[in-house]
Amino acid sequence: MNKQEVTETESGAVLLCKSVIKRFNEGDNQLEVLSGVDLDVRPNERLAIVGTSGSGKTTLLQIMGGLDSPTEGSVYVGGHAMNDISEAAKGDLRNHYVGFVYQFHHLLPEFTAEENVAMPLLIRRVPRDVALAKARKLLERVGLGERLHHKPGELSGGERQRAAVARALITEPKLVLADEPTGNLDAGNGEQILELMLQLNRELQTSLVIVTHDQTIAARMDRVLVLEAGKLRQQR
Repeated sequence: MNKQEVTETESGAVLLCKSVIKRFNEGDNQLEVLSGVDLDVRPNERLAIVGTSGSGKTTLLQIMGGLDSPTEGSVYVGGHAMNDISEAAKGDLRNHYVGFVYQFHHLLPEFTAEENVAMPLLIRRVPRDVALAKARKLLERVGLGERLHHKPGELSGGERQRAAVARALITEPKLVLADEPTGNLDAGNGEQILELMLQLNRELQTSLVIVTHDQTIAARMDRVLVLEAGKLRQQR
């Protein structure tokens, strides 16, 4: 670990964004979606990022998780500068430090719930029996103990999202990034999924960042930031 990485680790932040700018080319013009975003996420923190549709919330979340790169600025995850490592190293870092929950579950249709949840461990080359045993335990924890061998097409929307939450948490990541995780569910299922995420956040002591347009979800978080005109400001 280089000196810069040690400095970031010692700051205590699980994730740091420093002066992050993101521009997209639109024909002959450039659209600046993020205009110098600074952000730190603390251990065990619950953070909401809110903003109107098209404000760049999802773009920021993808940059935070190393799925996209900033045009300018730096992102540190677990003390490692994401800008300075290869794509393979980014993938490894994501696998160990970050869990993702999306609006749409992104479960692989040809695999069972048990196999889908075990996938991050199988990618790590954890022995199959060990990975599946951990997946079974976590699926039971989220109320899917009777649905282990069902494929996504055989699960309800709420069940698929429960499986997606379990998959995000099976590696016990330091950070979970969630992009409108209840946006594709009815109110009842949405509330259940949010409560499940908050409960697991407490139990596993992981940091949770939720991107949402829903102020009722934001109100359940420790801190709320608003993304507006490419910049973050604190709402509370």
